Amino acid sequence: MIRVALVDDQQLVRAGFRMVIDSQPDLSVVLEASDGARGVDELSRTSADVVLMDVQMPNMDGIEATRRLSARNDSPKVVVLTTFENDEYVMSAISAGASGFLLKDVPPEELLGAIRTVYRGDAVIEARSTRKLLQHVGPMLGTVRPTLPDLTPREIEVLEAMAHGLSNAEIAEKFVVSEATVKTHVGRVLSKTGSRDRVQAVVYAFQVGLVRPEDILGSD
Repeated sequence: MIRVALVDDQQLVRAGFRMVIDSQPDLSVVLEASDGARGVDELSRTSADVVLMDVQMPNMDGIEATRRLSARNDSPKVVVLTTFENDEYVMSAISAGASGFLLKDVPPEELLGAIRTVYRGDAVIEARSTRKLLQHVGPMLGTVRPTLPDLTPREIEVLEAMAHGLSNAEIAEKFVVSEATVKTHVGRVLSKTGSRDRVQAVVYAFQVGLVRPEDILGSD
């Protein structure tokens, strides 16, 4: 059973997410909190695997709450809920330790799929979210590029595929290799680029110019 926590100051939003999540046999909402401070406090007593975290909340916003949760040894995966109205929130969430992003108007099936993939540690940014992210943070990447690490040709291909939103299973199919092999490549990419997770690795791919925003923004 995948345990999910909902941290959002809008009760109606939490109720809607709970209804969708609890309808699934493998998912269960284990706690709700109306702001970041309560979420951090309650998650110290109640274990969760995945947290759906709103950004703008009273008392403590989702960025600070994510940062505090990520500092814990048993940190749950945090998925930030956003409307992308504020560019700085997106990059701040990545720095704070967020494992992915969902738009608040995400269809139910995408919400459920995202929770499961994040729980598995697989792809945490699907193509639609990547395009939305890049529309807002692309201009913020700056002109100073870090040095591309000593990635093998296959590791570069895997990083490019990750940037295009492909899951491990899709990358395995694309390159005709096993998922276990892909996981090995992904682990090496994260290690060599100094990325905490796939979110940071994707941003890194754009920072070094390996993938251009228009490559993603122009895709379907």
